[in-house]
Amino acid sequence: MNRFNTYLVNGSFELTISPIDRGFAYGDGVFRTMIMRNSVPDSWPQHYQKLVADCAVIGIVCPSAELLMSDLQQLFAIDEIAVAKIVITRGEGARGYTPPAITTPMRVVVKSVMPQYSMNQLVHGVNLHVCDIKIAHQPKLAGIKHLNRLENVMARMEWHEDTIFDGLLLDQLGNAIECTMSNIFARFGKTLITPDLSMCGVAGITRQRIISLSAILNLKIEVKNISLDEFLQADEVVICNSLYGAFQVSKIGDATLPQQGLAKMIRSALKS
Repeated sequence: MNRFNTYLVNGSFELTISPIDRGFAYGDGVFRTMIMRNSVPDSWPQHYQKLVADCAVIGIVCPSAELLMSDLQQLFAIDEIAVAKIVITRGEGARGYTPPAITTPMRVVVKSVMPQYSMNQLVHGVNLHVCDIKIAHQPKLAGIKHLNRLENVMARMEWHEDTIFDGLLLDQLGNAIECTMSNIFARFGKTLITPDLSMCGVAGITRQRIISLSAILNLKIEVKNISLDEFLQADEVVICNSLYGAFQVSKIGDATLPQQGLAKMIRSALKS
């Protein structure tokens, strides 16, 4: 294990990404991001299961869990807490969109520093920008974390204020879908609603874990289309991802939202 190296390509510190790799050329691949503690990824079974499922959607054979775990343990020291990103691409191919009949998937594991979240964010919540760019519908790719993330890149370019934590993305119909790096929930009484992602968006594993924890949270879960206006009427709004768990949303655009401690409850449930 070498704390000074920051990535592995196909298990090697020496290899680089080929210019004819289809992930580089076309975004033909998927990825996952997770926290590493003591050389083990948090929620690894869920992350690997989702990685396999996402690969299957676009017809890539996912490397084995044992192979990926070996890569992770080569890259991360036993005593560090850091962020791991696993990228799986279809591998090399000739020019043109048609994939080769037989390919060898490429795997990349990247190490980066764990973000530092402030006590103010934990206690008082975070502000969301309402993005101008709209997410396009593509049901065949909906839910998966594929490498084509230009919508998110362009959305993230819309603000520069340090006071804004993330951006809320809507589809062309005005439904709230997700944030640029987070999933989102709205609580109405004893019901927790999260947007339907059957047409677009990324179904993160923390979103799925929160859905599974609904009984512990004493909340009924609904997955449905929900507009921005409806979100602004919620009793509470929270966002989530695999790095920070859950944060209260204190503002969406210029609208101030009520807070009653739901994110703290969710963080506690996720840890337990």
